[in-house]
Amino acid sequence: MKLTHLFALSSLALSVSAVANQSVLTVYTYDSFTSEWGPAPKLEGLFEKQCQCDLKFMPFEDGVTMFNRIRLEGKKTKADVMLGIDNFVMPEAEKSGLFAPHKLENKGLDLPEQWTDKTFVPYDFGEYAFIYNKQKVANPPKSLKELVERQDLKVIYQDPRTSTVGRGLLFWVNTVYGDNAEKAWQDLAKHTVTVGKGWSETYGAFLKGESDLVLSYATSPLYHQWHEQDQNYVAANFEEGHLVQIEVAAITKTSKQPELARQFLSFLQQPEAQKIISFHNVMKPVVSEQADPAFKTLPKYEKLAFTQPSTETVKKWLATWQQVLSK
Repeated sequence: MKLTHLFALSSLALSVSAVANQSVLTVYTYDSFTSEWGPAPKLEGLFEKQCQCDLKFMPFEDGVTMFNRIRLEGKKTKADVMLGIDNFVMPEAEKSGLFAPHKLENKGLDLPEQWTDKTFVPYDFGEYAFIYNKQKVANPPKSLKELVERQDLKVIYQDPRTSTVGRGLLFWVNTVYGDNAEKAWQDLAKHTVTVGKGWSETYGAFLKGESDLVLSYATSPLYHQWHEQDQNYVAANFEEGHLVQIEVAAITKTSKQPELARQFLSFLQQPEAQKIISFHNVMKPVVSEQADPAFKTLPKYEKLAFTQPSTETVKKWLATWQQVLSK
């Protein structure tokens, strides 16, 4: 018995030592990605089997908040990988000079546009849309302009200073309204219940009945169908068209594990990882080989023509939005 006990202790010590000597890869992301129903828990085990490393996700309220933290930390950031900004925030991230080239091929991707970026790797995408419960909203808005003008509809959306989804609405409103965007924000503010920091907070408030519509994605109804067998949630289809968000990941220049980080970015596009991401993040896969066929049953949401604004223009749009809400 003593020898058996001694052998067990020795084996435990070797196991602890092996874990201690594993390389650690730290990924900054947003909180819904790391939630118990999000993709991170399943991706963690799958990737660790491939890399023989320790994958650690560090969550933040939303993608813009996460990027701002990396920007604040600069060369002292603990992040090896940033996962969760999008094509609308990419220019700011590129300009920051904090991220390294991924050195991967941009081939075989099922995206609505050709992907050629050498720094940021896409892992899912989806159209921004306002979600409503058809049992509670009998006459949903058919356009963004109708949503803005309908004072009978209570609306919740996300702060464009902290949220990628909120930033999407900032771009959506300014693309549709142009020079009249300030008036649009004023009209929308009259029936906006709250502006939340991130998606999880705002979608949760909507599900509690605090609003008629919430800004989310055209894919969001699939969550309710898959997990709740509820067919009542619908993404409003707007006649002006919808902006398409492409979520991306990137390697920080200060990463102590650049090759491991590159392996992780490549892993995100593997069919099995894509199946996990698309199902648990409820977003369209960039590689649809093993994706749930339900994605193909979604209505067609027309893509709104969009030109990426300069950083200075984005600052002016944010200032206008903030000024309206502060009144």
